[in-house]
Amino acid sequence: MPISPLSASQRWRPYVTVACIVTDAERYLVVEEKINGKPVYNQPAGHLKNNETLTQAGVREALEETGWTVELKHLVGVYQWRSSEHGDSVLRFCFAARALRHDPTRKLDSDIQRALWLTRSELAALGMRLRSPLVLTSIDDWLGGARWPLAILS
Repeated sequence: MPISPLSASQRWRPYVTVACIVTDAERYLVVEEKINGKPVYNQPAGHLKNNETLTQAGVREALEETGWTVELKHLVGVYQWRSSEHGDSVLRFCFAARALRHDPTRKLDSDIQRALWLTRSELAALGMRLRSPLVLTSIDDWLGGARWPLAILS
């Protein structure tokens, strides 16, 4: 008996997200956002949109969430994680980026409270207020020298 193909609604698909590690000396650009009514901290990050490249998504999310235009320099890593927030699998592409210019008048995404610059130790001190363990994991990977050329994403 032939196996019938799964319908689109029955296929498993992880969420595909992008995040940016934006540095200024020893500080990292992060956002404070409200999730389920509680403040959490994350890198500028979000979901890949249809007909968008991963690199376009990284630049867009940084701008929408922080008001900073960034230039992506490297891929730091690709991370698979099950979200404690919604229980679904996430495939996260994390980029290292350089801040180019800031538009302080830009309206940020509605769930973003503010963008701020914090050191790694300040981020670590936030503990469970980090949106996911991937915030520190990806920074530590970057600090350890993880840098892949963007061309591998072609």
